[in-house]
Amino acid sequence: MRRVLLTLCALAICTTAFAWGRLGHEIAIAVAQRHLTERAKANIAKYIDYDLKKDAVWMDEHRRDEPIAYTTHYHVFACDKNLRYDPNYRLAEGGDVVYALALSEYNLGSENYKNLTDSAAIFNIRMLIHFMGDMHCPVHTHIEGVKTIWKCKLNGKEWVKFHPIYDKIPMMIYGKKADPDAVAAKIDNIKKSEIKRVVKGDIVDWACDAAAVSAEIYKINPIGAYDLDPKTIEKSQPIVERQLRNAGYRLAAKLNEYFDN
Repeated sequence: MRRVLLTLCALAICTTAFAWGRLGHEIAIAVAQRHLTERAKANIAKYIDYDLKKDAVWMDEHRRDEPIAYTTHYHVFACDKNLRYDPNYRLAEGGDVVYALALSEYNLGSENYKNLTDSAAIFNIRMLIHFMGDMHCPVHTHIEGVKTIWKCKLNGKEWVKFHPIYDKIPMMIYGKKADPDAVAAKIDNIKKSEIKRVVKGDIVDWACDAAAVSAEIYKINPIGAYDLDPKTIEKSQPIVERQLRNAGYRLAAKLNEYFDN
């Protein structure tokens, strides 16, 4: 019985930490695919010869597999009260999402992927496409002094934790059966000059920007609020769409940088 309880607890912990769910990650990847160069697509296809969206949540599904259990800590990152990236917060636990993206950059960038085994290249691509999405999920930004695990109620439904609301919010906005490509086409609606601004800078710059956008959710619902704004989903939609869109643009920028050669 004790083993069963422990297993259920582990599953609960695992489930609540899945940023965006499958749909959100697929939308971010779908946005990215709209901006990949043909050469990058061809080089990526040498390793993953199917739609990248199929691997959208591979890192979630396998995060507790013994060979890659170290990646469990990679799904979030921390920032201070000024929304500046804090690399020390999770250092003792083995890293964070910024570290994961930097690791994939080291392994894939400057044509380094050509020196990897096929399986290593595939693993790093999977890290990149997943963790770029995670970095933009509002509740996966750990702002100093903010805990996203308080009990709350939204439109009559009680949530054990605030956190999973935003893990599941793409599905709440677009519906369980939404077509990620259709959603991507809808939200991929800003000018090229603005896209250039979004992808300017490095991974740390992107983390700081993602943190600033993520913090907007606490203007909708104050930290610790039990009765959430009944229009939380509606009011969150612009934030969610901006984060998914930006994740897609930045993912495309990195994939093109690594594989357009």
